[in-house]
Amino acid sequence: MLGVLLLLVVGLGIYVDTTLTRLPALPADSTASSRGTNWLIVGSDSRASLTEEQRAELATGNETSELTDTIMLLHTGSGPTTLVSIPRDSRVDIPGHGRHKINSAYGRGGGAEGGGPELLVRTVEGATGLHVDHYTEIGFTGFVSVVDAVGGVDLCVPEAITDPKAALDIEAGCQTLDQATALGYVRTRATGSSDFGRVERQRAFLAALLDKITSPVTLLNPFRMVPLATNLSSAIAVDDGDHVWNLVSLGFAMRGLSDGITTTVPVRDNAVNWNRARAGALFDALANDERPPENALGP
Repeated sequence: MLGVLLLLVVGLGIYVDTTLTRLPALPADSTASSRGTNWLIVGSDSRASLTEEQRAELATGNETSELTDTIMLLHTGSGPTTLVSIPRDSRVDIPGHGRHKINSAYGRGGGAEGGGPELLVRTVEGATGLHVDHYTEIGFTGFVSVVDAVGGVDLCVPEAITDPKAALDIEAGCQTLDQATALGYVRTRATGSSDFGRVERQRAFLAALLDKITSPVTLLNPFRMVPLATNLSSAIAVDDGDHVWNLVSLGFAMRGLSDGITTTVPVRDNAVNWNRARAGALFDALANDERPPENALGP
């Protein structure tokens, strides 16, 4: 039986690796240099692959923009695993386009700096000084399909939230979030902490989702593993140099966050402009593969 399960896992791994959506995200001419390993994790707000029924059910609206709703950096190395949220409204220099909100970098294309994920990576590297080693992104459709494949995600919700704009009506307490509730939970801004609370919820949910994906309950259950493997290939996109084993290492790195650090880039006014001194100390520590100082942790 164990041999059969092993063959199943290997076979599904090969299937996922050969069917992953790959795109050129990491600039070949990048001059950024840092120690350790850095993942750029992106959530796109694209509704392109949602049906009209899904848009209504999930309350996503019909926007046609290509913005990055979620931007996170995961650093692993000899220091503690660190997950850093980059506020979507951060004003930074976008190569070839001037100073704008960072979530618009993905949708700006053309020119010598490229566009889409490659321009976003250039922007993040320029703003943080860190070299991005791996890239992955997920859109609305992929998000709900992965949550559905693992049978929902277990999460302890600290406060009740009602937000019709995100189709969300959730009570406080530990519970299993289904696909629609999960998407509303990571999208909503209808709390007193607004964007800061939103990125905290996103970090907590991502950690819980990857914990569920890499748990024995999922990996040793073919009724969970098979739909998860088939959904992953269409749910996420990675850099054209990444493989399924890189995603596995990402999942296990996220499990290590229970003993690691989760934070937000320090800001000085309404999540728009970074606190240069504190943000610099945070990214300098990560570039040297060291524990960030406490006063460098945001927001």
